[in-house]
Amino acid sequence: MLEFINNNLQLIYLIILMIFVGIELIGHVPSVLHTPLMSGANAIHGVVIIGSIIVMGQAHEIVSLILGFFAVVLGTLNVVGGFVVTDRMLEMFKKKK
Repeated sequence: MLEFINNNLQLIYLIILMIFVGIELIGHVPSVLHTPLMSGANAIHGVVIIGSIIVMGQAHEIVSLILGFFAVVLGTLNVVGGFVVTDRMLEMFKKKK
């Protein structure tokens, strides 16, 4: 039982550290580079979607299915939003007719 609590505490510490590092990194990215970097990061969510679908296919509990479904929906929204933002950004660089 103590090992289980220790492992969970380590995961919580890791998540808190990732949040602080992520905020620090995003805060220092120039605004000119922010959109291309975020569109690249959104492409990574394609991997999240595939992983979520695999987890849902092997789930035996309803909670796993529900969480997997939400992961697929949110990942899809992020991917679509990333493409929309990238498309809008590229429209800014096209010559006016």
